[in-house]
Amino acid sequence: MRKKLPPVEAPVIAKEILEMAKLASDTDKLRRMAKCTVCGEECAPNSVEGLCWVCRRLKISAWRDSDLQANAQE
Repeated sequence: MRKKLPPVEAPVIAKEILEMAKLASDTDKLRRMAKCTVCGEECAPNSVEGLCWVCRRLKISAWRDSDLQANAQE
């Protein structure tokens, strides 16, 4: 014996809001397709310089090391 399906109600999310969400997710995909300027991997989503997360982390570490060395020389 088959269960009766509930009647189809109006969608919970308006079509306009759903379309806006789809468009917003498409821009994220485009940003991720950008390549790192150093190694060619996908860019980190929060990278302004166009670096992947590894190269961005290495850059931050290099800055930190150079600051420590400059302070030690003084």
